[in-house]
Amino acid sequence: MVNVATQGPLVQGLGAVCWASPEVQARHESFVLAPEYGSVVIDDNYEPSTLFEATANLVQSVTREYSIDPDRLYTTGQSMGAMMSLGLNIRYPDLFAAAFIVAGQWPATQAAPLARKKLWILVSADDTKAYPGEQAITEVIQDQGTQVSTALWDGRSTAAEFAADVRSMKSQRAPVNFAAFETGTVVPSGSTTIAHMATWQIAYTIPGIRDWIMRQSR
Repeated sequence: MVNVATQGPLVQGLGAVCWASPEVQARHESFVLAPEYGSVVIDDNYEPSTLFEATANLVQSVTREYSIDPDRLYTTGQSMGAMMSLGLNIRYPDLFAAAFIVAGQWPATQAAPLARKKLWILVSADDTKAYPGEQAITEVIQDQGTQVSTALWDGRSTAAEFAADVRSMKSQRAPVNFAAFETGTVVPSGSTTIAHMATWQIAYTIPGIRDWIMRQSR
């Protein structure tokens, strides 16, 4: 948990704070839980540590303690956090109402339970691990008979252009939305940042995705 001495989740990106600003809270009042971990929660072989189960228990405990609507719990994460969110949705399919998955993946052989979930997935097409990983996952989801809306977006788009992109996907009314930033559009010219890490610098600035997430219920 973040406190005066533990600020990691609040300064490493927008994944937590984008839900907690006064403007967003006025639109979607919510309890924002941003855990910090002292070690790897899920390794590159998709093996979870004990912190994986502890996180699920924490969510359930906080839900009870603060009288949070159990039908409107959401999860999001970037990179390992995205893996965490996917893994939790597979292990605990009735815990979350929806998930925003940013630049992460999970073994497609385990992905069938995700066909029952409401997901917004966002990756960069030049992310050599997350993009093919999510393509494989969404193929499994479609094979289960679940509709998946797909789109390629320009990572250099303006706020108005992203809003139009989101509206276009939402109009298809699919429970799973899979958007990818076009190759070469997320890393600023001259930057040494890789596409994987540049993805979430854009993803969490798109309010229409957050609006969609917050309207879902279990």
